[in-house]
This record gives sequence, structure tokens and C-alpha cells, in this order.
Amino acid sequence: MLLQASSTPEEWQKVSKKFEIKWNFPKCLGAIDGKHILVQAPQNSGSYFFNYKGQYSTVLMAVVDAEYKFLIATVGVNGRVSDGGVFRATGVSNFIENASNTLEKTSLPGRKLRIPYTFVADDAFPLQPHIMKPYPFKSQGSMRIFNYRLSRARRIVENAFGLMSSIFRVLRKPILLSPIRVDSIILAICCLHNYLLSRNISANVYATEGTFDRENHETGEIIPGTWRRNGISTDKFTPLAQQGSNNYSNDAKQIRDEFREYFVSSQGEVPWQYKLM
Repeated sequence: MLLQASSTPEEWQKVSKKFEIKWNFPKCLGAIDGKHILVQAPQNSGSYFFNYKGQYSTVLMAVVDAEYKFLIATVGVNGRVSDGGVFRATGVSNFIENASNTLEKTSLPGRKLRIPYTFVADDAFPLQPHIMKPYPFKSQGSMRIFNYRLSRARRIVENAFGLMSSIFRVLRKPILLSPIRVDSIILAICCLHNYLLSRNISANVYATEGTFDRENHETGEIIPGTWRRNGISTDKFTPLAQQGSNNYSNDAKQIRDEFREYFVSSQGEVPWQYKLM
């Protein structure tokens, strides 16, 4: 089951511009993440929904824009599917590749190499020309700067999941319904999440200042949102396992290196990145 926002090249350009202004990551079209939603063991399902953590689950895969809204959300892949199977089975991989190809390759300011628009993800996802992930954990120097800048942009999707869990409490424990009803509930929550973000209502917790993580634009410091300070966690959203191998193409490596070099250039650096990384 799928919730998807269709976008024109002009709309994708607006998404990219907001990531650049709000989170200092240019040519970014969204932040990717996926979570296992816990469910009761469906009747006569055997190990079909049994995930790598020893829990019964269905998978929610999503892409979020710079303002925490879902650009795509897909749910229904059983928890047993592992590795790259989840990413491929949900259709999200095709969505982000098509979105990236919608826009013409351009160079970063002050640079010559023409690179595609990309999505940001954590280390569970594969490095591809249109998916940027961190350098290995022990990276130093400019690689750490890249990881820090990517982390700032990627935490948007973590905020979206965190706020959903804090408001829609059905997500905090296994959902005691059939899989098809669980899928409908999850997509309904994603739709309500987007709707509430778009409504400027004083009683709407989504519109309350400080709900999400905020940035001090003078120092670059990230101020945790209220959902974090109130002790709400995403623990009931089990992370995905590794989505594919660590092998990647030379094109993907070159594109990530191009972002890395840009982030430490005079055109691409931000003054506080060396203190906060």
C-alpha cells in the first residue's frame, strides 16, 4: 500500500532549495528511512512476519522533505524480508531514482563536475549516485565534515517518525489487528501527519514552536524538539537491517567525494561546522 506525492521538476527544485536553506545540504530531494512497525503474530502466518530482531512486524519505508512531510510512504512488506529486499520491494528505490532523473545534472557552486540531485540516508542504505550515505565510522577531516552535514539533513526523517510516535500512540506497542488493517492505519497516520503540518491551528501540536528540532542559525547548534525532551523515543520503530552490500560504483564514490570537497570549500563551508562536527 502506497502514499505518494507526485511532483513536477519545479516542485522538486523547491524541495531542494528548502534543504539547502534550512539544513545546509544542496541538491537534496529528501531524507530516506524505514522502520519495522510491530504487529501481533497474524494467524497461520508462521515466520512470514518474523523480523531479524525476533519480532513480528510490517515495514514502513518513507522519504521526507525539509519540512518533515512525507513525499512517499509505503507500508506492507512483511518483516521477514531482509537486506536490500525491503528497499526494492517497496518501490522507494524506483521513486528516488526517477525523482533524481527528473532534474538535470548541475555542478555545485564553484565546482566543475556535474552531479545529480540526491537523497540522504544512514549507513543502512546503499551508496548510489542518487543516494548519499556517511563515510565509514572512523573517518577523519573532510569526511567527518561531510558526515556531519549529511546527518543534519537526514535527521528530518527521524523527527517525522518521532513526532508520529509521540502523537499517535498506537505506534508505541504492537498493533493487534490484521496486517491489511495495520497497513491502512499506518498510511492514514502518514496522511494525517502531512495534513496537520499544513494546518496553522493554535491547538495543533504540530504547529507549536519547538515541536521539531530547531537550528540556532548563528551557531549552527541543533535545539532538540519537544518530542525528544518529553522522553519520547522511536524505540518501538525497529530500524531496518543493512539494505544491500557495501559495494558501490565509482560514480557514487565520485559524487560523494564532490560533496565532501564542496563542504570544505570557501563556497560551501559554514563557519560553525568545524566546532560542531
